[in-house]
Amino acid sequence: MRSREELLNEGYEIATFAAGCFWGVESTFRKVKGVEFTQVGYTGGSKEDPTYKEVCTGTTGHAEAVEIVFNPSVVPYEKLLELFWELHDPTSLNRQGPDIGTQYRSAIFYHSAEQRNAAIASKMNREKSGKYSREIVTQILPAGPFYRAEEYHQQYFDKMGNDGGCILKY
Repeated sequence: MRSREELLNEGYEIATFAAGCFWGVESTFRKVKGVEFTQVGYTGGSKEDPTYKEVCTGTTGHAEAVEIVFNPSVVPYEKLLELFWELHDPTSLNRQGPDIGTQYRSAIFYHSAEQRNAAIASKMNREKSGKYSREIVTQILPAGPFYRAEEYHQQYFDKMGNDGGCILKY
């Protein structure tokens, strides 16, 4: 398997999403054809290199997030956005299912102006769709430092023989 850096050097792109518990989000994105690398971690906060225990306190400002390296000629960013919206309830502020706290917020962390524009357009289309009875609270923010979570969190459901059980179907 090629490393993250090798894939990026070959012209693959990176995407970062926060949609609640990162285990299920990663498990779902790993199954997408064209997604070549995933890792779970923490982003959007103020503490450098936080631990899971610190992020869970809600004091670091980080979100549990998934970083994805994908081949845009196989799966365009817009398709990843569509899946992101379907994975969780984007109208739920700082909560997904039983998980409560700012670390479980809904956010798209963009890596380029093109991703920012696509994320904004996608959010606007969702808002206009009439699918949601409440306002979408998903943040769209520039990607900052991404801190890889502890190894036992990586591909957690694959290790546990679970198929993404914490994904909320609302």
